[in-house]
Amino acid sequence: MRWITAGLASLTLALAACVTINVYFPAAAAEKAADRIIEDIWGKDKEKGGEQSALPVAAGQVLLAALQGTLDLVVPTAEAQADLDISSPAIRSLTASMKTRAPDLDPFFGSGAVGLTANGLVELRDANAVPLADRNRVRKLVADENADRTALYREIAGANGHPEWESDIRNTFAQRWIANASAGWYYQNAAGEWVQK
Repeated sequence: MRWITAGLASLTLALAACVTINVYFPAAAAEKAADRIIEDIWGKDKEKGGEQSALPVAAGQVLLAALQGTLDLVVPTAEAQADLDISSPAIRSLTASMKTRAPDLDPFFGSGAVGLTANGLVELRDANAVPLADRNRVRKLVADENADRTALYREIAGANGHPEWESDIRNTFAQRWIANASAGWYYQNAAGEWVQK
Protein backbone atom coordinates (compact mmCIF):
# COMPACT_ATOMS: atom_id res chain seq x y z
CA MET A 1 0.00 0.00 0.00
CA ARG A 2 2.88 2.33 0.81
CA TRP A 3 4.29 1.77 -2.71
CA ILE A 4 0.99 2.69 -4.31
CA THR A 5 0.65 5.83 -2.19
CA ALA A 6 4.25 6.85 -2.97
CA GLY A 7 3.66 6.18 -6.67
CA LEU A 8 0.48 8.28 -6.72
CA ALA A 9 2.22 11.09 -4.83
CA SER A 10 5.11 11.05 -7.34
CA LEU A 11 2.68 11.09 -10.25
CA THR A 12 0.76 14.00 -8.70
CA LEU A 13 3.97 15.97 -8.19
CA ALA A 14 5.09 15.24 -11.75
CA LEU A 15 1.77 16.46 -13.17
CA ALA A 16 1.82 19.56 -10.99
CA ALA A 17 5.34 20.37 -12.17
CA CYS A 18 4.42 20.14 -15.85
CA VAL A 19 5.15 23.37 -17.61
CA THR A 20 4.35 23.85 -21.23
CA ILE A 21 6.78 26.08 -23.09
CA ASN A 22 5.16 27.78 -26.05
CA VAL A 23 7.38 29.50 -28.56
CA TYR A 24 4.74 31.37 -30.48
CA PHE A 25 4.93 33.76 -33.39
CA PRO A 26 5.49 37.22 -31.88
CA ALA A 27 2.87 39.11 -33.89
CA ALA A 28 3.35 42.48 -32.15
CA ALA A 29 7.13 42.32 -32.57
CA ALA A 30 6.65 41.32 -36.22
CA GLU A 31 4.41 44.35 -36.85
CA LYS A 32 6.97 46.69 -35.30
CA ALA A 33 9.78 45.11 -37.33
CA ALA A 34 7.72 45.36 -40.52
CA ASP A 35 6.91 49.01 -39.84
CA ARG A 36 10.60 49.81 -39.25
CA ILE A 37 11.62 48.12 -42.50
CA ILE A 38 8.80 49.72 -44.50
CA GLU A 39 9.61 53.14 -43.04
CA ASP A 40 13.24 52.65 -44.05
CA ILE A 41 12.26 51.65 -47.60
CA TRP A 42 9.48 54.18 -48.23
CA GLY A 43 10.74 57.00 -45.99
CA LYS A 44 9.52 58.56 -42.76
CA ASP A 45 7.73 61.52 -44.29
CA LYS A 46 5.70 59.47 -46.79
CA GLU A 47 2.06 60.51 -46.63
CA LYS A 48 0.10 57.65 -45.13
CA GLY A 49 -3.51 56.97 -45.86
CA GLY A 50 -4.25 56.14 -42.24
CA GLU A 51 -3.51 53.16 -40.08
CA GLN A 52 -5.98 50.45 -40.80
CA SER A 53 -5.96 46.72 -40.51
CA ALA A 54 -6.02 44.97 -43.86
CA LEU A 55 -7.83 41.94 -42.50
CA PRO A 56 -10.69 41.89 -40.00
CA VAL A 57 -10.43 39.78 -36.84
CA ALA A 58 -12.45 36.61 -37.22
CA ALA A 59 -14.91 35.58 -34.51
CA GLY A 60 -13.21 32.16 -34.43
CA GLN A 61 -9.98 33.80 -33.29
CA VAL A 62 -11.77 35.27 -30.28
CA LEU A 63 -13.16 31.84 -29.36
CA LEU A 64 -9.73 30.26 -29.80
CA ALA A 65 -8.18 32.88 -27.51
CA ALA A 66 -10.82 32.17 -24.86
CA LEU A 67 -10.17 28.43 -25.07
CA GLN A 68 -6.43 29.04 -24.81
CA GLY A 69 -7.00 31.14 -21.68
CA THR A 70 -9.03 28.33 -20.11
CA LEU A 71 -6.33 25.80 -20.98
CA ASP A 72 -3.67 28.04 -19.45
CA LEU A 73 -5.54 27.88 -16.13
CA VAL A 74 -5.33 24.08 -16.18
CA VAL A 75 -1.72 23.78 -17.39
CA PRO A 76 0.65 26.59 -16.41
CA THR A 77 2.47 28.08 -19.36
CA ALA A 78 5.92 29.58 -19.56
CA GLU A 79 5.95 31.75 -22.64
CA ALA A 80 9.15 32.31 -24.54
CA GLN A 81 8.82 35.18 -26.97
CA ALA A 82 11.57 35.76 -29.45
CA ASP A 83 12.75 39.22 -30.35
CA LEU A 84 12.77 39.56 -34.11
CA ASP A 85 16.22 40.17 -35.51
CA ILE A 86 16.05 42.34 -38.62
CA SER A 87 19.69 43.39 -38.66
CA SER A 88 21.41 40.49 -40.43
CA PRO A 89 23.58 41.39 -43.45
CA ALA A 90 21.15 39.61 -45.81
CA ILE A 91 18.16 41.54 -44.44
CA ARG A 92 20.04 44.85 -44.63
CA SER A 93 21.07 44.08 -48.24
CA LEU A 94 17.49 43.24 -49.29
CA THR A 95 16.14 46.35 -47.56
CA ALA A 96 18.76 48.53 -49.30
CA SER A 97 17.86 47.02 -52.68
CA MET A 98 14.16 47.71 -52.12
CA LYS A 99 14.91 51.25 -50.90
CA THR A 100 16.86 51.95 -54.11
CA ARG A 101 13.94 50.66 -56.20
CA ALA A 102 11.19 52.51 -54.28
CA PRO A 103 11.48 55.86 -56.12
CA ASP A 104 11.15 54.03 -59.46
CA LEU A 105 8.03 52.15 -58.34
CA ASP A 106 6.41 55.11 -56.56
CA PRO A 107 4.89 56.80 -59.64
CA PHE A 108 3.39 53.48 -60.77
CA PHE A 109 1.79 52.96 -57.35
CA GLY A 110 0.49 56.53 -57.59
CA SER A 111 -1.01 56.03 -61.05
CA GLY A 112 -2.65 52.74 -60.03
CA ALA A 113 -0.64 50.74 -62.54
CA VAL A 114 0.97 48.76 -59.72
CA GLY A 115 -0.75 47.62 -56.53
CA LEU A 116 -0.05 45.78 -53.30
CA THR A 117 -1.26 42.19 -53.23
CA ALA A 118 -2.91 40.45 -50.29
CA ASN A 119 0.10 38.12 -50.00
CA GLY A 120 2.77 40.77 -49.43
CA LEU A 121 3.93 41.22 -53.02
CA VAL A 122 3.31 43.80 -55.76
CA GLU A 123 1.55 43.31 -59.06
CA LEU A 124 1.18 45.13 -62.34
CA ARG A 125 -2.59 45.57 -62.07
CA ASP A 126 -3.21 47.93 -65.01
CA ALA A 127 -0.70 47.67 -67.85
CA ASN A 128 -2.69 50.27 -69.84
CA ALA A 129 -1.70 52.89 -67.23
CA VAL A 130 1.94 52.41 -68.25
CA PRO A 131 3.24 53.81 -71.56
CA LEU A 132 4.12 50.98 -73.94
CA ALA A 133 7.80 51.98 -73.93
CA ASP A 134 7.96 51.57 -70.11
CA ARG A 135 6.05 48.30 -69.69
CA ASN A 136 9.06 45.98 -69.77
CA ARG A 137 10.87 48.21 -67.30
CA VAL A 138 7.86 48.14 -64.94
CA ARG A 139 7.55 44.36 -65.27
CA LYS A 140 11.23 44.04 -64.32
CA LEU A 141 10.79 46.40 -61.35
CA VAL A 142 7.82 44.33 -60.14
CA ALA A 143 9.68 41.02 -60.61
CA ASP A 144 12.78 42.33 -58.79
CA GLU A 145 10.65 43.75 -55.97
CA ASN A 146 8.79 40.46 -55.54
CA ALA A 147 12.04 38.48 -55.51
CA ASP A 148 13.42 40.76 -52.78
CA ARG A 149 10.21 40.66 -50.74
CA THR A 150 10.05 36.86 -50.89
CA ALA A 151 13.70 36.61 -49.86
CA LEU A 152 13.14 39.18 -47.07
CA TYR A 153 10.34 37.15 -45.48
CA ARG A 154 12.43 33.98 -45.67
CA GLU A 155 15.52 35.73 -44.27
CA ILE A 156 13.66 37.24 -41.30
CA ALA A 157 12.25 33.81 -40.39
CA GLY A 158 15.66 32.17 -40.78
CA ALA A 159 17.55 34.90 -38.92
CA ASN A 160 15.26 34.32 -35.97
CA GLY A 161 15.71 30.54 -35.98
CA HIS A 162 12.12 29.82 -37.00
CA PRO A 163 11.84 29.12 -40.73
CA GLU A 164 8.28 27.92 -40.04
CA TRP A 165 7.34 31.56 -39.34
CA GLU A 166 7.86 32.60 -42.97
CA SER A 167 4.16 32.58 -43.86
CA ASP A 168 3.27 34.47 -40.65
CA ILE A 169 5.92 37.07 -41.44
CA ARG A 170 4.63 37.36 -45.02
CA ASN A 171 1.06 37.85 -43.76
CA THR A 172 2.17 40.47 -41.23
CA PHE A 173 4.11 42.36 -43.88
CA ALA A 174 1.16 42.15 -46.30
CA GLN A 175 -1.02 43.94 -43.75
CA ARG A 176 1.68 46.49 -42.83
CA TRP A 177 2.52 47.36 -46.47
CA ILE A 178 -1.14 48.23 -46.95
CA ALA A 179 -1.44 50.11 -43.65
CA ASN A 180 1.63 52.20 -44.53
CA ALA A 181 0.69 52.83 -48.18
CA SER A 182 -0.13 56.30 -49.42
CA ALA A 183 -3.69 57.41 -49.99
CA GLY A 184 -4.78 56.63 -53.54
CA TRP A 185 -2.66 53.48 -53.89
CA TYR A 186 -4.36 50.21 -54.83
CA TYR A 187 -4.26 47.05 -52.76
CA GLN A 188 -6.02 43.70 -52.77
CA ASN A 189 -8.52 43.09 -50.00
CA ALA A 190 -9.02 39.68 -48.36
CA ALA A 191 -11.37 38.68 -51.22
CA GLY A 192 -8.66 39.46 -53.78
CA GLU A 193 -10.46 42.53 -55.14
CA TRP A 194 -8.52 45.69 -55.97
CA VAL A 195 -9.43 48.59 -53.67
CA GLN A 196 -8.10 52.13 -53.72
CA LYS A 197 -6.88 53.37 -50.37
